[in-house]
Amino acid sequence: MRGRVGLFRCRSERVARLLAMHGRLIATACLTVLALSACGGAPDTGGAAGADGTRIAPPAKITGRAPFDRVVVVVFENKAPGEIFGHGDAPTFNRLAHQYAVLTGYGGIAHPSLPNYLALVSGSTQGIHDDCDNCSTGASNLADLLEARGRTWKTYAEGLPAPGYAGGNTGRYRKHHEPFVYFRDVRSSAQRLKRVVPYSELSGDLANGLLPDFSLVVPDNCHNMHDCSVSTGDAWLKGFLPPLLASPQMRRGVVFVIFDEGSGRQPGLPGGRVPALAVGPTVRPGARTRARLDHYNLLRTIEDAFRLPRLGRSAGAKPITGIWR
Repeated sequence: MRGRVGLFRCRSERVARLLAMHGRLIATACLTVLALSACGGAPDTGGAAGADGTRIAPPAKITGRAPFDRVVVVVFENKAPGEIFGHGDAPTFNRLAHQYAVLTGYGGIAHPSLPNYLALVSGSTQGIHDDCDNCSTGASNLADLLEARGRTWKTYAEGLPAPGYAGGNTGRYRKHHEPFVYFRDVRSSAQRLKRVVPYSELSGDLANGLLPDFSLVVPDNCHNMHDCSVSTGDAWLKGFLPPLLASPQMRRGVVFVIFDEGSGRQPGLPGGRVPALAVGPTVRPGARTRARLDHYNLLRTIEDAFRLPRLGRSAGAKPITGIWR
């Protein structure tokens, strides 16, 4: 008991409040790993189990400076690399491919959309195999880990009718493209739901220096190329990126521009290959990586940069390397 008390004394009041608020086993697991590290102890190398039984591995042992300190992930829909790269309807994508890094071996986890989005933020598809609106999961997720580490996060969803909206499809907004509202510990907390906001709030957050450490940007079902043309999505990206990259908050940031799934299946990439870029000042110009990558590798890259525990299958995935300055 004395060791347990000492463990929690070495945590900040902020994290203790988060633990009391959520009352989740995952928070306990994360705190245990992080607090042991802070107190000089050795974490359990076997990892801990979240409330849903998902394994949560301790943070990777990393030395040196992280490749980035702020990350934005923007997700488009349902395209293969040949539909974007080298295509005349995607001049913005192709310009960025020349200027920054192309993740040539990147692919989706599954079909259809929702399992890919869940994998990206929780290290698992959580047993969900379709684009359900009414399903939910008690799984641990990236929001849990970020908050326990004192980091901030937000989703900027285009077409979202109001901050904190956790309802079904409306207009060109698709719920199954916003994964955080599927996690019960997020949707049951009014405070956490405030971090799910309309895309229109991004410009104000940039102007006021309020861009979070992790941002998920979800274009609507036209601008993500699901219902509209490649040229429409390309034009949206052209308008989205310049003010973001010009922000002082992105001096050590990166923007991952990915697609949720491609066409068909390939060995090791059951969701098919997709176009994927890493853009920003921390990326080496003209870099290429041919490593086989998917949403678990991207999650692992984010976890390592923020020194977070590793969720589910991200523990067995390698971080993205070879593209950083």
